[in-house]
Amino acid sequence: MKIGCPTEIKAQEYRVGLTPTAAAEAIAHGHEVIVQAGAGDGAGYTDTDYTGAGARIAADAAEVFADADMIVKVKEPQTAERKMLREGQILFTYLHLAPDRPQTDELLTSGATCIAYETVTDGKGGLPLLAPMSEVAGRLAPQMGAYTLQKANGGRGVLLGGVPGVFPAHVVVIGGGVVGTHAARIAAGMGAEVTVLDRSLPRLRYLDDVFGRTFKTGYASKTYTAQLVAEADMVIGAVLVPGAAAPKLISRAQLSDMQTGAVLVDVAIDQGGCFETSRATTHEDPSFEIDGIMHYCVANMPGAVPRTSTQALSNATMPFMLRIADRGWADACRADPNLAEGLNIHAGQLTNRAVGEAQDREAVDPSAVL
Repeated sequence: MKIGCPTEIKAQEYRVGLTPTAAAEAIAHGHEVIVQAGAGDGAGYTDTDYTGAGARIAADAAEVFADADMIVKVKEPQTAERKMLREGQILFTYLHLAPDRPQTDELLTSGATCIAYETVTDGKGGLPLLAPMSEVAGRLAPQMGAYTLQKANGGRGVLLGGVPGVFPAHVVVIGGGVVGTHAARIAAGMGAEVTVLDRSLPRLRYLDDVFGRTFKTGYASKTYTAQLVAEADMVIGAVLVPGAAAPKLISRAQLSDMQTGAVLVDVAIDQGGCFETSRATTHEDPSFEIDGIMHYCVANMPGAVPRTSTQALSNATMPFMLRIADRGWADACRADPNLAEGLNIHAGQLTNRAVGEAQDREAVDPSAVL
């Protein structure tokens, strides 16, 4: 199979879909790898690194899309890229279709087979291809929130860890999954007073058993959540429903109860955001203010640390990429129901129920097209 890796063109996206190591693995399996010139520059990989691994360098994205049987990316294809997809081609990347009807429409029209990293499962309720970026985003969230809390950036002017004689900032993390756990660990490590809210008692027990007094935990009832949010210096939204639009956890009306200059960090913005007032931002212009509350809603947070993020993502995606290339997408999905969960679109048909529900359109079960 010919595996193509184009340069990411989303604003301030410096990650790359394949590392030279992943390219070498694919070539060792008998496949051809085509990498766009400069694709790895942002993550610190040169064209020479790829040619040394045996890959062919293509002059531009058009050559990659024209030659490749499978396109491996990081972010969802942008408008110009969607126009280059063709019937029968495989797209393997993050898609986050639920809040993005225009992308869904164009991918359906393309006739391509689109497998989304974020809906591949592991049989234990986990999302193995989302987890690495969730770990990175979770660890970045307090760091970015702390920066936004500075007065010059619109925040309350509160130091996350405080100083002797001055209380630390109060950070509320809504969601105790991968993102929330990593966010809580880093925020607590920076000296903040941290509370993690979740509605799963088993998860709360796990967090308490593992982390003890590192941070507090609480049940995410509406009343208790509203109370803590009103007192918080920073709120990190870390709730994800696989494939679906993120639930809205804080309404605009609640902003008036918060402390002026408090910060909302919306890690679920790729799935539409978990605060009513969220809208996607970029690393170039990462935050905005509504009703006195700062919002940090960068849609590709891990792109800020592309070297780490690319390596972590490639470690997770490479086995699945090789399986698809070795066996073909259909046979690979038939052999692995967890990979089949990643199938979102095939030949003009939507194959993810959560996306269908979010967009109020019909979706077929993946088994119907395998």
